[in-house]
Amino acid sequence: MDPIMPIVALSVILGAIIAFLFFNTYFRKRQSELRSISNPNPNPKPLSSHSKPSHPPPSKKTHSKSHSHSDKDQNKRHHPLDLNTLKGHGDAVNGLCFSADGRNLATACADGVIRIFKLEDASSKSFKFMRINLPAGGHPMAVAYSDDSSSIVVASHMLSGSSLYMYGEEKPKASENNTQTKLPLPEIKWEHHKVHDRRAIITLFGAKASYGSADGSTIIASCSEGTDIMLWHGRTGKNVGHVDTNQLKNNMAAISPNGRFIAAAAFTADVKVWEIVYAKDGSAKEVSNVMQLKGHKSAVTWLCFSPNSENIITASKDGSMRIWNINVRYHLSEDPKTIKVFPIPLQDSAGTTLHYDRLSISPDGKILAATHGSTLQWLCLETGKVLDTADKAHDGDITCISWAPKSISMGKEQVLVLATASIDKKVKLWASPSLS
Repeated sequence: MDPIMPIVALSVILGAIIAFLFFNTYFRKRQSELRSISNPNPNPKPLSSHSKPSHPPPSKKTHSKSHSHSDKDQNKRHHPLDLNTLKGHGDAVNGLCFSADGRNLATACADGVIRIFKLEDASSKSFKFMRINLPAGGHPMAVAYSDDSSSIVVASHMLSGSSLYMYGEEKPKASENNTQTKLPLPEIKWEHHKVHDRRAIITLFGAKASYGSADGSTIIASCSEGTDIMLWHGRTGKNVGHVDTNQLKNNMAAISPNGRFIAAAAFTADVKVWEIVYAKDGSAKEVSNVMQLKGHKSAVTWLCFSPNSENIITASKDGSMRIWNINVRYHLSEDPKTIKVFPIPLQDSAGTTLHYDRLSISPDGKILAATHGSTLQWLCLETGKVLDTADKAHDGDITCISWAPKSISMGKEQVLVLATASIDKKVKLWASPSLS
């Protein structure tokens, strides 16, 4: 017998014994750790008055689909003007718009869904809403109502560029057997693709053209992140005008409530204003540059028209707001006039004046709502005085704000309501502050 074989056998046996001892020790240690994890407090003490029992976290799925206020929601409503929160959005809310009667609020969400909320009572614990899914791949950027509360225009962006869709409801056909036919979901009435040379649409404003010979049709102004602004006939989708700001980059553009003027806030301190000229048949004939608002020392971040279309309110990075009278005889070379100049009453912790990101004026023309980041302020348009401030109106930056064009029911009262949307996936409704 080979003398080496006993040595090899002995080595194998010793190795097996060592391995057994090692793994046995390892597994005992792991079992001890597992018991420690499963019972971290082997000698539990009774709960004291300061201790809180543990509860499993609420289901995210249930939370996202709930539109009722829990006790936790009530605690979050830390501001007295905070009326309600519209939840259920799956991503940042990029745009919102009220219908002309104030009874419907359309929201554009980055989850690819347009939601139309029925606002029968602003203080309701839950809201009914209609859901419209955009074509696959599209991300809603903005929304505006067309001729009635069942017709909306949506700006969507995808890799191939920007698109516009107009959704409208078909009127149900009454039948002898079914006199209460359920309204069908809105369907696409017209669409345009790769508009604005494929650049993203950043704002979308609509107005019923009532000035001059206009026939009352809704005109939609879409503003790109470039320098162009396009005008659309709300009902037919016909392109009725195009202007170029020639200012490197647009911040936003708005159309006056009577459909007469377009004004754009862009890269420079000047604001350009165009007039839409209507033909005798009510159609838009041409768009011409008629005036410029000169006075700010830095870029204008946002602007809005007064309800009577005679004034424009601007906010600038120079730390000021201006109210302009544009009801002038520009054809006689009469320039628009600055009526008032107010310092922006918002500062950071170091005392530096901040600029406003967005503005919206109440339907009575008396209160201006303004935002910076997640901060919301209400100002008296007559004096520039701050009426109220919500420092953390949302859990993230506010993306858009809009006043309801008419008062909304809140219990037995009628109140002016402001809506704000944010990247925090929520839309909030706010009551109007008192002017006194």
